[in-house]
Amino acid sequence: MSEQNEHRYDDIIRLPHHVSPTRPHMSRWNRAAQFSPFAALTGYEDAVRETARLTESPVELDESRRAELSEALRQLYDRESERPAARITYFVYDPYKAGGAYVTIEGAVKKVDPVYHTVTMADGTVIDMEDLSAVEPLA
Repeated sequence: MSEQNEHRYDDIIRLPHHVSPTRPHMSRWNRAAQFSPFAALTGYEDAVRETARLTESPVELDESRRAELSEALRQLYDRESERPAARITYFVYDPYKAGGAYVTIEGAVKKVDPVYHTVTMADGTVIDMEDLSAVEPLA
């Protein structure tokens, strides 16, 4: 039986390699890519990374800290026409999970709006006064 297996392909073993008249020849690189591993769980790594990402909760400010913030905002409001520079730290809520992070920006203040409780920076950033943690007017 083993001798029969040895001669099983004798009739085709020396035939020329088939070349398709309609399809272009595939490079070895592309042929190998067909058999390369693929990501069976698309997005899994991103989901794990997102779950591991830490957020923090906003800190509740005491009355004295709120008074300091009010005074700093009043100073900026009084000098609004000068576009005063300030360093502002505020809380940004995370769009995907509970909590968020504190962000500090520095730049010119365009508008302090006591009606809508917002601070608008010259770069267009709008900050809700409720999210403020620190306001430091700069020179």
